[in-house]
Amino acid sequence: MSTLFDLHSHSTASDGLLSPAHVATRAGERGVSHWALTDHDTLAGLDVARAAAEAAGVRFIHGVEISIVWEDVPIHIVGLGFDVTHPGLRAGLDGLRGGRLARARRMSDAFAAIGIPDVLEGALNYTETPEQISRAHFARYLVELGLFKDKGEVFEHYLTPGKPGYVQHRWASLDEAVGWIRAADGVAVVAHPGRYRMSGGQTQRFFAEFKDLGGAAIEVSCGSHTPDHVRHFAQQARRFGFYASQGSDFHGIETGRPDLGAFASLPEDLKPVWRLLGY
Repeated sequence: MSTLFDLHSHSTASDGLLSPAHVATRAGERGVSHWALTDHDTLAGLDVARAAAEAAGVRFIHGVEISIVWEDVPIHIVGLGFDVTHPGLRAGLDGLRGGRLARARRMSDAFAAIGIPDVLEGALNYTETPEQISRAHFARYLVELGLFKDKGEVFEHYLTPGKPGYVQHRWASLDEAVGWIRAADGVAVVAHPGRYRMSGGQTQRFFAEFKDLGGAAIEVSCGSHTPDHVRHFAQQARRFGFYASQGSDFHGIETGRPDLGAFASLPEDLKPVWRLLGY
């Protein structure tokens, strides 16, 4: 098997469509040699994922994607290769998940107020763990109802700040997320930086603060990055001395969404993040 690292993916432990074991099997079928499951704010699927990956001949890397807010901008920080038993990391993630269901109830009330009832009940059908309920589960249900053509349209009209179904939640700060990951001997990575609505100046300040806190890498190549994104963030990696990461951000077999292993190769002059992981 050739070497192919996919260091960003999701399962039903958060907002993915396939079980951790199914994602592991598919990673092997897709030619992924080294794979990380990075579910949102949870480590719940890692044990099953590791066993299934080993059975499929895939090297498994512990992962998580932590939700933060920085200067009022929602951002995701991926942690890789950490100690899953570390109490500080586990306690931090427990705290983040604790408010998800209460937030979802407020979101459901907001939808009911504009004439769309029982959205929470429908959204819960898409997650095995109520405490992991997210905006993506709401979006899937609203698409199933036939109100929108896809999840992107739901987010645009209802689920982003200032829209009728959006409810703020207390996510982690940048220093908390990076601190939890580093305390557990993991590597902190900025997920899909091309997706955030920040000015150029904001992005530079964010990267500088991330580096000062001990952040090590940014995703240069990922499922949602265009070729222009890859070129731009490769240059940012060079400028700040970041290692470069890559991943599909796989959520399931959906039309228009990237599959496992489906992303551009990293520019050859960049330092790949897997060097920090011992590969």
